[in-house]
Amino acid sequence: MALLSYEFMRRAFLAAIFISGIAPMLGVFLVLRRQSLMADTLSHVSLAGVALGFFLQFNPSLTTLVIVILAAIVLEYLRTMFHSYSEVSIAILMSGGLALALVLMKLSGGNSAASIQSYLFGSIVTITNEQVWFLGILFIVTFFAFLRFKRPMYILTFDEATAHVDGLPVRLMSMCFNILTGVAIAIMIPIAGALLISAIMVLPAAISLRVGRGFTMVIYLSMFIGLIGMLTGLTSSFYLDTPPGATITLVFIALFLVVNIIKFFWIRLNRQKQIRS
Repeated sequence: MALLSYEFMRRAFLAAIFISGIAPMLGVFLVLRRQSLMADTLSHVSLAGVALGFFLQFNPSLTTLVIVILAAIVLEYLRTMFHSYSEVSIAILMSGGLALALVLMKLSGGNSAASIQSYLFGSIVTITNEQVWFLGILFIVTFFAFLRFKRPMYILTFDEATAHVDGLPVRLMSMCFNILTGVAIAIMIPIAGALLISAIMVLPAAISLRVGRGFTMVIYLSMFIGLIGMLTGLTSSFYLDTPPGATITLVFIALFLVVNIIKFFWIRLNRQKQIRS
């Protein structure tokens, strides 16, 4: 393929493969725990970390990592405090993160606005070798964590009360999951963009839940769907000269619509067969 003759595209494809393993895997747990908006919240809070980096004239990637990890911890604390109204914690963090980002951008001067804009939309084709290495390490850590803690996370995801009765450290596990999600978002933000990272995490999970049977099958199916969507979107963006992150998101939305349409007609067909029989 002609596009693989470019070094930046080879890095982009490698990054897409790693992201397709990380984001959907975490996304399944987020969807099942009814925390789909957590990814969106942490991605918005990450903008405060970027703005803080420019304000302090420090590496924005490091400040983003610190801010997102802190936000993930606070999110779990607020979720526990407002157990029956979990959306309250999301609203508090999202609005607070955006407000802090806007204030720090103003204090940093006009030059930071253009730089922060690149974090809003990201660019997978400008990824560096160091970012690819970070993604590779994160993929290995996430995958082995899933293999090691699959059963406890399964119990925690579907019934926290049962997990507590079984003696599992519910709050610690939930906080560790939030931190891992926050680290993943912080690393993927410069590549996928703060406005689109939640779609890349949630949409493959939503598609796999429509067609998959069984918890483990849904996880692996979401990773496969993520791989197809990432590579298809990246290839399309190269030939169409469109933004990679936006193109990948549109591919996932198209897959979601196609799967649901097929599912709808499949259910109707089976009902008609049952009526006739």
